Amino acid sequence: MIIILLLILLFSGILFLNFRFNSGKKKVEEEWKKANIQRLNPGSTKSLRILPLIDWYSSGIDLKAEAGVSYLVKTDEISILFDVGFNEKQADPSPLMHNMKQLGISTGDFDAIVISHNHPDHVGGMKWQKKKSFSLTGHQIDLNGKAVYTPVPMIYPGLDPVCTKNPAVIGKGVATTGIISNQDFFMGRISEQALAINVEGKGIVLIVGCGHQTLPGILKRAKALFNEPIYGILGGLHYPVTDSRIKIFGIKIQKIFGTCRLPWKPITMGLVHENISILKEYHPGIVGLSSHDSCDASIKAFREAFHDNYTDIMVGKEIDI
Repeated sequence: MIIILLLILLFSGILFLNFRFNSGKKKVEEEWKKANIQRLNPGSTKSLRILPLIDWYSSGIDLKAEAGVSYLVKTDEISILFDVGFNEKQADPSPLMHNMKQLGISTGDFDAIVISHNHPDHVGGMKWQKKKSFSLTGHQIDLNGKAVYTPVPMIYPGLDPVCTKNPAVIGKGVATTGIISNQDFFMGRISEQALAINVEGKGIVLIVGCGHQTLPGILKRAKALFNEPIYGILGGLHYPVTDSRIKIFGIKIQKIFGTCRLPWKPITMGLVHENISILKEYHPGIVGLSSHDSCDASIKAFREAFHDNYTDIMVGKEIDI
């Protein structure tokens, strides 16, 4: 009798999640159709440097790696901390703060913080996600005077984060794409934004956190926002086809959660190659896939597809455009 009840509960749960997923996907499609996307003119920057502070692979033994993202993005006039890593064990100092110290970087080296989306591997851990906040280390340090841009309403002591639901210019040559929503089977609605930087003489470079928006969605939004061509894309695009960086009791979490697909229709290498073909149509000058949420097989596929225009994203290895 107990087994029958458990089976009924399991079946009911799957039915509910399936209903929520399908209805959520319809709402996301309607949201996209109704979005009033107008051209942005952010100006341009002559230089763009991206220094990965947190990702799955590092360029040195003194640097810590984890399944999270944090990049220091520098243009001619503004420096941005894009996401703040995972810090799964809530260490103090966190892997992010450790790497910053090793690389000679302090909080004085960035003017603003941009959070791509409110997931643990981007806001400093589950503790902060639940509070709709973020933290660079095990406790929230003083960030007085920093501008903060978030995809959903979030808080931080002493600061007044701006929710950039819609596309907006946040510095000379720098804009946020605004949120592009997607529906995940288990996690529900995910609202994620990306950075778009117009590099003079080249075009738009997109910096992405996890890619829950999907690569086609990100490219379509960028094309709608800017007159300039898309020059490149760097960051997470969530292609955990053969493996997952995050495992719990042996379960490959990233292959199940955050794919924004039905569990019985997982991401395949066929989809990876399909997305690569879409990106190739833009003839990008630089492409780099974050390993924090994509497997080595997917990274290899991107590297082979874009050859000399591909760059590995590794902690401590600066990308100079």
